[in-house]
Amino acid sequence: MSLKSRGELPSRSVISQKWTLLLCVGCFCAGMLFTNRMWAVPESKGITRTTAVEAEKLKLVSEGCDPKTLQQKFVKRDSKDIIGEVHKTHHAIQTLDKTISNLEMELAAARAAQESIVNGSPISEDLQKTESSGRKRYLMVVGINTAFSSRKRRDSVRATWMPQGEKRKKLEEEKGIIIRFVIGHSATSGGILDRAIEAEDKKHGDFLRLEHVEGYLELSAKTKIYFATAVALWDAEFYIKVDDDVHVNIATLGETLVRHRKKPRVYIGCMKSGPVLAQKGVRYHEPEYWKFGEAGNKYFRHATGQLYAISKDLARYISINQHVLHKYANEDVSLGSWFIGLDAEHIDDRRLCCGTPPGKLLKLLKI
Repeated sequence: MSLKSRGELPSRSVISQKWTLLLCVGCFCAGMLFTNRMWAVPESKGITRTTAVEAEKLKLVSEGCDPKTLQQKFVKRDSKDIIGEVHKTHHAIQTLDKTISNLEMELAAARAAQESIVNGSPISEDLQKTESSGRKRYLMVVGINTAFSSRKRRDSVRATWMPQGEKRKKLEEEKGIIIRFVIGHSATSGGILDRAIEAEDKKHGDFLRLEHVEGYLELSAKTKIYFATAVALWDAEFYIKVDDDVHVNIATLGETLVRHRKKPRVYIGCMKSGPVLAQKGVRYHEPEYWKFGEAGNKYFRHATGQLYAISKDLARYISINQHVLHKYANEDVSLGSWFIGLDAEHIDDRRLCCGTPPGKLLKLLKI
């Protein structure tokens, strides 16, 4: 009986191991089939896909963790973003500059009108026309610098190259050329000198009165005020200053300026570079001679004071910065110094030099 028992034990052990192996294999296959069917989750509408930026990051990581490679890729992308922002900022600054310039021009015109009202003087017809009908475009404004004692010179100019009455108005309307005698006030407000100019202006109507006290040593200040006032009153392409002892061929001057009308920041005149006079008591003495270097040095290039022209951009620059522009002893030197640091084109036109034969452009009147 013991032997029979010993023989049955191995058979039971063999059968149990076979069925156990088959059962394990079957369970594994069933598990694989069940897992594929139950856990294949379809893409849900509520689950967002990977964004382009995230995909790029994943791609960078999958390519490796080399710091140099990662840095180069991010630097390229950051450089493009920075360049784009720089262009946007530059465009915004340009737009802002234009807006500020327009506002400053309107403010200058309003200030001129306010000063006229405060000082009790009537608003000029030119300013009234500017405010009521908008700014008309002109080719040039010619300001003839004159003094209280220069009545004969003014009459000579009126008899030669400055049209009078309806002809002057026609010149303004059809050709866009404004011509005015430029003068300020005497030290004694309302005195005999001022009354004489007022009577002359009432007769001819060809004066531009400045808020300025006349004086030989104040020509630089008068020049600044003239350009600031003229650019506030008239919207012109060029602004000219000419002395009252100079004969000008207006037609030739207009043709000359038209050739440069498409250029920004133009400074036209008979350019010179005279000596800086350090000796006191001599005519044209320069108190600030030391700024120009050693004794015997010359000034920088600038237009002679008899006649010169500047474009609208430069006239606006003077109007906006007139309170901080430095004045030297000589008016023409002062004007030239205001443009030294600017991107302005200096045009040396020898026809604007004194002594030019009659009929060309400019000559001195012997009065």
